[in-house]
Amino acid sequence: MQIFQFTSAINFMRLKWLAVGLSALLMVASVVGFASRGINWGLDFTGGTVIELGFGQAADLADIRRTLSKAGFSDAVVQLFGTSRDVLVRIPLRDDMAQAAVGETVVSVLNTAAEQQITLRRAEFVGPSVGEELKQDGGMAMLVALLGILLYVAMRFEWRLSVGSVAALIHDVILTLGLFSWLQIEFDLTVLAAILALIGYSINDTIVVFDRIRESFRKLRDTAAADVINFAITSTLNRTVITSLTTVLVLIVLFYMGGALIHGFATALLFGIAVGTYSSVYVASSIAEILGISREDMLPPPPPPTEGEPGGAVL
Repeated sequence: MQIFQFTSAINFMRLKWLAVGLSALLMVASVVGFASRGINWGLDFTGGTVIELGFGQAADLADIRRTLSKAGFSDAVVQLFGTSRDVLVRIPLRDDMAQAAVGETVVSVLNTAAEQQITLRRAEFVGPSVGEELKQDGGMAMLVALLGILLYVAMRFEWRLSVGSVAALIHDVILTLGLFSWLQIEFDLTVLAAILALIGYSINDTIVVFDRIRESFRKLRDTAAADVINFAITSTLNRTVITSLTTVLVLIVLFYMGGALIHGFATALLFGIAVGTYSSVYVASSIAEILGISREDMLPPPPPPTEGEPGGAVL
């Protein structure tokens, strides 16, 4: 299926310095966001109590929040969990009561104020030490993923392309984290999973472009590097657009119909896919071109000389 028909290559590399400057500016803004606002860590990382409640009728989330706020739980996060009668309440760590008693206290407060019976289905406590361990494990998972990708691309392609691909991945991760920092969207395990999925999605898109760049360098022998890269990106543009659009359509459905529990997951992937598509076209390819990628770098090494040839063994 061809969405676009091109009679000539689009000159993407004409804007490479503008794109690199924009990306650098956005990364600085993201780092400033980390320093000034931090990350709004969810209970998975900070610790707290997760309470699942069952209602006989459709739950009024606004009324539940008001009731809990009057009872001293103003920091409670209340959201639907599945149907309109299933409610999930997240309460950060409290020093004024035992964590084991938080679930029973919440149910008692809501039953007193509500006109229907509310049942406690489960109450789980996540300690702060567990949350800190999850932070470290999550950071290590991203670092290992980036290092593995760096080695893979360096072995399969060439070091300039390897540097470009990893720089694009770091760019995507930092910008996505910056979005969550500036908007103070809760960062939980589902968002961490989305970022790891984004790394895989983005590198897949970049590998497709790099494969075409390598093929194009071997076919277009007397063409400048920038023109070869433009041709390669243009020839993969249909595939990139189709892949991104189909993924975005699914994520939009998840965002609006999947419930509040996966809003962070869908938000991270929606933003990440847009940034990842941009970085595959501009950041990864632009850095490789700036570093001086050439046709000679893409050629396979010459075979060793055989006997009887110049440089070969003499009998």
